[in-house]
Amino acid sequence: MNIDNLLLAVIYLICAFVLFLIGKIVNDGINRSYKLNEELVKKDNSALAVAMVGYYLGLTLAIGGVILGPSAGLTEDLIDIFIYGPLAIILMNISAVINDRFILFKFNNVKELIEDQNVGTGVVECAVYLATGMIIFGSLSGEEGSVVTAIAFWGLGQVALILTGLLYNFITPYDIHEHIEKDNVAVGVSFAGALIAVGNIIRHGVSGDFISWNENLITFVSFVVLGFVFLPIIRVLTDKILLPGEKITNELINQEKPNLGVAFIEAFSYIGASFFIVWSL
Repeated sequence: MNIDNLLLAVIYLICAFVLFLIGKIVNDGINRSYKLNEELVKKDNSALAVAMVGYYLGLTLAIGGVILGPSAGLTEDLIDIFIYGPLAIILMNISAVINDRFILFKFNNVKELIEDQNVGTGVVECAVYLATGMIIFGSLSGEEGSVVTAIAFWGLGQVALILTGLLYNFITPYDIHEHIEKDNVAVGVSFAGALIAVGNIIRHGVSGDFISWNENLITFVSFVVLGFVFLPIIRVLTDKILLPGEKITNELINQEKPNLGVAFIEAFSYIGASFFIVWSL
């Protein structure tokens, strides 16, 4: 790496940190009903900590989608960074509202995080942020796209995440909202794995150059349908292959203490399968 490339790398790195700082300030400003430092340090609020880790990592992925890619020259790169960077921050924060209204819609997420310190809710919020960051990363990759295409595929990705929540609740023989509200962290972890897995599949589906609305939308829908088809299949295979002789449902909700280890195995099975799917396509 020569000195010119090193200087460019430093400039892009500074831009990334500036965008990250802006993203933190925006999130803090939106959530004025609580003080982040007080919740994390004085109240040891693990639920909020998990949710914020998801936001920060999702924001990192979203900013990565802005920074990565072929250079068009320093001036044009900086213009793109400070157009698409703030856009990524805005979309990340809107995703939290969508999560509250349409994914975990049967209770107040802020109440669960702040008053009840419900880690199950925190894990699901973490997953939504991660999945959203993946989708934004994919939407901003490639060439020939624009602000319109980025917003469109982010919006379609959010719809897919909402449908994932509905589908997951349908294929499980219990109400995920009921058990997460009862502080069942295991149910939250399993659900989070499904959301991240579908987010990863969507990321791959929206990545690459924008060719045409028709072609890119067909690709997007194909990947979403593929993710939905594999969700119930992976759940059955987890029972049969990774946990032979056991039932996931029994371990998650029919015990005095929900089995968090089984929840992590189920979450892993969704996420791991999603990588096999995208690597095979």
